Amino acid sequence: MKTAVFTHSALAAALICAYSAHADSFSYPSLSYSQTDFGGVGLMQMPSARTAPEGGFSLGTTYNEDYLHYHASLQLFPWLETTIRYTQVHDVLYSPNPDFSDDNSYTDKSIDAKLTLLNESYWLPELAVGVRDLGGTGLFDGEYIVSSKRAGPFDFTLGVGWGYLGNRANLRGDKTLGNDCDRNTGYTGTGGNVDLDRMFTGCVALFGGVEYQTPFAPLSLKLEYDGNDYRSDFPTSREGVSLPADSPWNVGLVYQLAPWADMRLSYERGNTFTAGLTLVNNFSEADPFWLDDPIATYNPNATTRELSEAEWQQLSEQLAKNAGYTDNRVYYDGEQITVAGEQNKYRERSEAHNRAARLLANTGIDATRYKLIETKNRQPMTETIIDADRYAQIASYDYVGADIKDATGTIAARSPQGALMGHADDNFRAGLAPKLRQSIGGAEDFYLYAVGVLGTAEWFMNDHIVASGEVYANLFDNYDKFNYTVPPDGTDLKRVRTLTRQYIDERYRITNLQLTYFDKFGANWYTQAYGGYLEDMFAGVGGEVLYRPYNSDFALGVDINYVKQRDPSSVFGLFSQERQYSDEDQRYYRVQTGTTTGHATLYWREPLGLFEGTMAKISAGRYLTDDIGVTIDASKQFDSGIIAGVFATKTDLSAEEFGEGSFTKGFYISIPFDLLSVKPNTSRATISWLPLQRDGGQKLGKKYSLYDMTDARSPWSTRPIQ
Repeated sequence: MKTAVFTHSALAAALICAYSAHADSFSYPSLSYSQTDFGGVGLMQMPSARTAPEGGFSLGTTYNEDYLHYHASLQLFPWLETTIRYTQVHDVLYSPNPDFSDDNSYTDKSIDAKLTLLNESYWLPELAVGVRDLGGTGLFDGEYIVSSKRAGPFDFTLGVGWGYLGNRANLRGDKTLGNDCDRNTGYTGTGGNVDLDRMFTGCVALFGGVEYQTPFAPLSLKLEYDGNDYRSDFPTSREGVSLPADSPWNVGLVYQLAPWADMRLSYERGNTFTAGLTLVNNFSEADPFWLDDPIATYNPNATTRELSEAEWQQLSEQLAKNAGYTDNRVYYDGEQITVAGEQNKYRERSEAHNRAARLLANTGIDATRYKLIETKNRQPMTETIIDADRYAQIASYDYVGADIKDATGTIAARSPQGALMGHADDNFRAGLAPKLRQSIGGAEDFYLYAVGVLGTAEWFMNDHIVASGEVYANLFDNYDKFNYTVPPDGTDLKRVRTLTRQYIDERYRITNLQLTYFDKFGANWYTQAYGGYLEDMFAGVGGEVLYRPYNSDFALGVDINYVKQRDPSSVFGLFSQERQYSDEDQRYYRVQTGTTTGHATLYWREPLGLFEGTMAKISAGRYLTDDIGVTIDASKQFDSGIIAGVFATKTDLSAEEFGEGSFTKGFYISIPFDLLSVKPNTSRATISWLPLQRDGGQKLGKKYSLYDMTDARSPWSTRPIQ
């Protein structure tokens, strides 16, 4: 494997010689901070106090003959860096049973966090405190306090580490008590819990180093004094594999291949080559590139006139195509024109308002006001009133700085007035979309996936009742490796989610077939009631009520459902017996033959006003395997509209009852489609990541969410680019 690393080194040398960017005599290249072997800004093995700009995102991998790290880091706030990491340990198998995990290497899951305490000034250094492997199994857990200070092209780092980062014990620690100074950095139970008792305990070591930006812009060099002596690393403690540290000094280089990618090469412990590749981006700075239809030229009819039936219908179609108000209806009462429709094109509502007002003004209809009622699933959300005379001044640029917002005001929606003149009803909707189901870091294989196509259809029977269906076609997957049938870790929960493989085995499957009734009561109450095959694993009936005042940071919802588990061996069948027999394992397991599940959920934008661009969702209730508990979902939206979130569920199940992982948790990234396509769009693509799929703390996957449906009342998922 070291031969492969030398090949990387030769490639790096060739790239350096070929690169033409050099600093001139009047400037010096700026230093771009890079990731450590573990992910997170720093040196090589050791962190620094430096962080990326807010919204900075990196995705990388690091390889040497002992470990393979996959890491992703995100700068959530200017003062908080977060890192997620998977580590494969080459010399340790995931399971001693080859029938269960074959020759798959042991995989460790880790979460790191770094908090900036002090920003660098002329005299004072940058100062940060951090935690590595928070809530993990203890393979790499450690804590640190670190400072960094710039001096021209040099960036110096000095820190104190505990645990994995302090096992050299050059400050404090008694190695006669064990290689970790009696901290016990080994595997801890089922993992997933934060062990506060051992934080800032055990060996303590001083670490440090320097990073040098060379005059050759793409290249920077690193020198590091390592705080770890590697005597308590997992290969040694688990399998007795020696990881000798012939030197405490590590040296390395970072070569920037492009503004969005860099390559790292280092020589560590005096005997080990390490190579890495990192891709970088910034969620705050992502910009769309659109090939959009131009706004209509302002050319109002000189004389007041009446429109024919065909002209009204043409206006309705133009409002859908050019202004994004689909499934619309146009009303006129002699004084005002009202348009009611879904805004599916523009996150920036003022753009939609301007385009719609332009089309209405150009008709020459005698109107003092234009009203735009934004709907969703034909339920009214908001009402924007545009003064026609003021808009004429804006469209004619009668004054400096004319803006559509000068003529508009938005309130909670009311019922439209006037006679129906034109409509672009969209009673039937259908579409195809790719679908990915994935699991990372499992025992059977590091990455399990199922790729397919999801066909969806909706039929609006009237303004309140919708019939919907989904058909999933599985194209290819490797879930045949998924061995989680009868739980190997002693749990005896009802199998509500760990039957994933059985539901994927069929090439085609109806994942949804339901009737839904939507309604709105008063100014702030929305409801839905539904029944049918609600998701790919459960069928039943349920309902939801949401209280959401207009333009409020708060909303409160309650849903309740009675469901039964679908039998994966049939198209429409349900399990009738709780105890099922596995022919493969020749053992019994339990399924869900009927339960009441539901939650009360508080939605809170920017809690306490302390965290700009954040959302907290707190749900309490009963889950699918009959456990009771709370789910907390926290997310941050960056200026571009990209949302990064984390959720965790803790129920009345003990860690032993739950099994590996101790409790349900996961992460997700939600990306606006208009950042991925050349056309404006208000839809989103969401990528979810669950470290482990287990049965505890699992919610019903409802097709419609009232909070998402009412987003226009206080835009979050459709918030415009800042």
